[in-house]
Amino acid sequence: MKKTYKIEVDCANCANLMENAARKTEGVQNATVNFMTQKMIVEFAEGFEAGAVMDAVCKACKKVEPDCEIFL
Repeated sequence: MKKTYKIEVDCANCANLMENAARKTEGVQNATVNFMTQKMIVEFAEGFEAGAVMDAVCKACKKVEPDCEIFL
């Protein structure tokens, strides 16, 4: 399942760091962060609940970019 989330990130490098952090999160099959559109697309792995995975994604992204916002 794929879902798109609105994000708020300050620079393209920060968006790249957030993308890498999201991809490493358990339950994420793939993730793409687009700085220009301020959107994050997350593809969830089979058997994982999207809400719990996104909580972990938010925590991982906050570690690499404390100013970022992901609107769930």
